[in-house]
Amino acid sequence: QVQLVESGGGLVQAGGSLRLSCAASGRTFSSYAMGWFRQAPGKEREFVAVISGSAAIRYYADSVKDRFTLSRDNTKNTVYLQMNSLKPEDTAVYYCAAKRGAPFSTPRVGAEYDYWGQGTQVTVSS
Repeated sequence: QVQLVESGGGLVQAGGSLRLSCAASGRTFSSYAMGWFRQAPGKEREFVAVISGSAAIRYYADSVKDRFTLSRDNTKNTVYLQMNSLKPEDTAVYYCAAKRGAPFSTPRVGAEYDYWGQGTQVTVSS
């Protein structure tokens, strides 16, 4: 069983930055693809970004491309989502998720993931 704990959410003005972290338990972190999803009030959960276990491949949703950067430190079992140029429409609860056995894959559908964190709130004021 893998536990995921997100942190780093908060309130920021439009144009500002936040860095989310997701710390994972377990010994085989480098074999897990790590994804971020978000869900705004009244909306469906949507894919944000994913990084393969090896960190060789990253993929971003069009809505965050060139503003968000996903990285990971496999020595610390942690992934980081650097969010710059934040917009009010980025306001949501952000969830990290892990998929087993994915050193070179980048799943973009929530149902493909095996573990989820509890979420962290990001609020961007205009």
